[in-house]
Amino acid sequence: METRQLKWFLLLVLALIWGSSFILIELGLGGLNPFQLGSLRIVCAAVFLLAVSYKNLPEIPRHQWKFVALAGLFGNFIPAYFFALAETQISSSVTSILNSLTPVNALILGTAFFGLSVKRGQVIGLMIGLVGTMMLILSGAIDHPSQNYWFAGFVIVATMCYAANVNLVKKYLSDLSPKAITAGNFAIMLLPALVILVVTGYFDIAAQPQTLKASFFVLLLGVFGTGIANILFYKLIQISSPVFSTQVTYLIPIVACGWGILYGESLSALQLLGAAIILLGVYLTGKK
Repeated sequence: METRQLKWFLLLVLALIWGSSFILIELGLGGLNPFQLGSLRIVCAAVFLLAVSYKNLPEIPRHQWKFVALAGLFGNFIPAYFFALAETQISSSVTSILNSLTPVNALILGTAFFGLSVKRGQVIGLMIGLVGTMMLILSGAIDHPSQNYWFAGFVIVATMCYAANVNLVKKYLSDLSPKAITAGNFAIMLLPALVILVVTGYFDIAAQPQTLKASFFVLLLGVFGTGIANILFYKLIQISSPVFSTQVTYLIPIVACGWGILYGESLSALQLLGAAIILLGVYLTGKK
């Protein structure tokens, strides 16, 4: 498959996988707390990735391990907990829409710390995206007073982590194979995730039916939404650009909102307008 065709194929596959991740988080929270869910997600992904990619670990030069560790921290560790925390208060559909801010933050961080140039149209896109975000959050707080929309801040910080990750990988790890990067990420994260899993009492409730059911959803989330998706995403970054790679966030809300509708979630007219404004801002930000 040619590079141009391959990058679009990977983009679509990632949209399907990650678009389904938000409802899996919500289902996992039915039997786990956010820290148990985030830790189990990382452990499941780590076991899978190390089983298929441990032979790639020697490919990582000693001087690049610090960047692999940072990529793991920003690309997986922090977001795994922050998305779970967010979905204790806001719906999976709203979370997926806010996730669309990743390309906007990729441009901001890329310009500030990684030497990317910014154009006037992209600045306008940043401002439009901010307006849409505020509209989505404020209208959601009004329409759903039982939900704490301050928790949307966890999603926004997670998207900034994702943005840092794609810039780090593109600048410092482009010469490594996707399997080496992901294996290195999770080799570093496995131990702290296991410690958190133990401290939060997961193994004391692991045999309970509700916990087993939730753990199954998190297993799917870890293997597909984190493990396989990470390999595909790092491959996409290497054959395209950080901004193109994060365009997957255009498609993720479509898949995620479809799942949300099936599970009884809904968005108000103002929230839909806010979502449309966010996506317009993302489009202008990514436009060359």
